[in-house]
Amino acid sequence: MRKRWIGLAVLLLGAALAQAEVRIGVTLSATGPAASLGIPEKNTLLLIEQGTFGLPKGVKVRFFVLDDGTDPTAAVKNTKKLIQENRVHLIIGGTTSPNSLAMIDAVAEAKVPFISLAAAKAIIYPVDAKRYWVFKTPQTDELMSKAVVEDMVARGIKTVAYLGFNTAYGEGWAKEFAKAAKAAGLQLVASERYSPKDTSVTGQVLKILSKRPDAVLIGAAGTPAVLPQRTLVEKGYRGQIYQTHGVANPAFLKVGGRFVENTLLPAGPILVAAQLPNTFPSKRPALTYIAAYEAKYGVGSYSTFGGHAYDAWQIAKGAIERALKKARPDDLAAFRKALRDEIEATRGVVGVHGVFTMGPTDHLGLKFNEAAVMVRVKNGNWVLERTFR
Repeated sequence: MRKRWIGLAVLLLGAALAQAEVRIGVTLSATGPAASLGIPEKNTLLLIEQGTFGLPKGVKVRFFVLDDGTDPTAAVKNTKKLIQENRVHLIIGGTTSPNSLAMIDAVAEAKVPFISLAAAKAIIYPVDAKRYWVFKTPQTDELMSKAVVEDMVARGIKTVAYLGFNTAYGEGWAKEFAKAAKAAGLQLVASERYSPKDTSVTGQVLKILSKRPDAVLIGAAGTPAVLPQRTLVEKGYRGQIYQTHGVANPAFLKVGGRFVENTLLPAGPILVAAQLPNTFPSKRPALTYIAAYEAKYGVGSYSTFGGHAYDAWQIAKGAIERALKKARPDDLAAFRKALRDEIEATRGVVGVHGVFTMGPTDHLGLKFNEAAVMVRVKNGNWVLERTFR
């Protein structure tokens, strides 16, 4: 009799879980200055929703996708709507660093796990009471600054200048790059800022040119990163120009044209997946993702930013399956906490940007030599310059 009741309980639990629904809230910059980043993220999540990259077993998954227009205020409004009205278990998004940073208070107050798709180290560090609920998949400005500086040193560069956004993204890069450059013995001779909406940076560029740096790093993202590089080229600068991983998409190449030729930038391995050695851990999943994305959206349409959304889902999918063993989705608070704990328990998830192994003090979980490569723009294409393995 006892075995019969246990068997019945198991069947009832299985039936209940089969009807359970996990709700994923998404806020992305599908319009505005960061649209070239947010659109491939949105496209990737649509593929995920259709089951292209696998869905968790034993539960229905429902996505709620909103556009924040690259506006931090709108991102916060979307976040609160997703939490309060849609009662989501997890939030993915925050295309830009300013948006993701603005969302932290809302998710922490509601105790909802959040996987950011933005770069700034400050989004996840330090893991305090608020960032306890926050994770991310893109490489940090700190990690990618290390790649830029190592490349500069290898090329014998001695003096550098920085020109970046006057946003959290640009300021984060300015801080981390200055720290890494100083440690490597590079001389930072100028540090200038501009707005993503500016139409001229002539004043900043003339100040930089007066210092005659060997190289210039542009700390910007998306197509607004083209403006300072174009201005530098038009004003006759002949040194090496570096960009950040915030420009690793086809729109940058299209808008930049000849002005971005020979640019060097640190990027996730997916950007040049076909050129990587077969031993590189992310090569196979990256090629699989690219094939699926291009089959839907066209050859050459993929970017590193869609890859960040893919990686977020690979982490979330495994965490959802494990959390289901601890709590039911209809117990909102309990399932959110279980899901947060299982995201933090992520071990060895091979994504398109590296291998993710998180922990209580590391809510990114990427290793430098697996997550960063140097890429050159050559004849309008991305060309692998070097790896750090």
